[in-house]
Amino acid sequence: MRFNPKARIDESQIENREGRGGGGLGGGLGGGSGMRLPIPTGGGGRIGVGTIIVIVLYVVVQMCAGNSVVPGTGDSNSAGTGQAVAGTCRNGADANKNMDCAIDLLTNSVQAFWATALPAQANIAYQPIKTVKYTGQTSSGCGTAQSAMGPFYCPNDKRVYIDRDFMRQMLQGELGAKGGPFALGYVLAHEYGHHIEDQLGILGQMRTQQGPKSDSVRVELMADCLGGVWAKSATTTKDADGNVLISDLTADDIARAVDAARAVGDDRIQRETSGRVNEESWTHGSSAERTRWFDTGLKQGSIAACNTFKTESL
Repeated sequence: MRFNPKARIDESQIENREGRGGGGLGGGLGGGSGMRLPIPTGGGGRIGVGTIIVIVLYVVVQMCAGNSVVPGTGDSNSAGTGQAVAGTCRNGADANKNMDCAIDLLTNSVQAFWATALPAQANIAYQPIKTVKYTGQTSSGCGTAQSAMGPFYCPNDKRVYIDRDFMRQMLQGELGAKGGPFALGYVLAHEYGHHIEDQLGILGQMRTQQGPKSDSVRVELMADCLGGVWAKSATTTKDADGNVLISDLTADDIARAVDAARAVGDDRIQRETSGRVNEESWTHGSSAERTRWFDTGLKQGSIAACNTFKTESL
């Protein structure tokens, strides 16, 4: 994947936070948990972020209850893993060299797509939000965000929270997936898929939290599908000046996004962490289901195709 070097990054869509030191899972996400990607294990049973995580379920409650630049180490097709100071991510050339800037431009792409697609397909005006990048832990409208939780969308404050360590490990293929820049795109598009679900009124209707056919699993699979919908049109998204944001997307890039979806299946994570699969505790869906729904969105490109609540066959 290559970003258009001339594309301008809109940093008004980003909150850069230094974060605080890590820590365990203490504090959790109170007042209504966010919708999150679970952190998969790495090869050989190693947990990617250093600890076995408890997947905090989304509980239906009231919804309103200065570092220096580290140069990127990759080439133009493997955005470097450095952390950029706010204001230094200006264009696609920066995104091709730096992971932080890649996250920013991917955020711009996802939101540019939905700003057009949501009103066209659902007759709803898209509400732009922000991606919060942090390291270690930070506060959120859903409680304390910590690196062990992985990326998540918080419906209380309408923010997508992205831990840089998770994204670095996803980029470098340390979480049981092949990695690469478009794997980062999958993560962001999935979380913004939850924002679309929020705008459609779906999150407020969730009732069942666990099980292979639960509302929780259906919501997560729908977010995977909505991520695929964006991916289908990713190379058509543009900045405010009309410059295409993503100039090159290959079959290998798409395969890496699909592989990222496979890596965060409940069954795969359970096998890696405990050696057994218990479908009744699923909250996100199996690897096969996650890849199938991402592929459905990728092929059909519509919100209607992603309605996981209208089928028994997930």
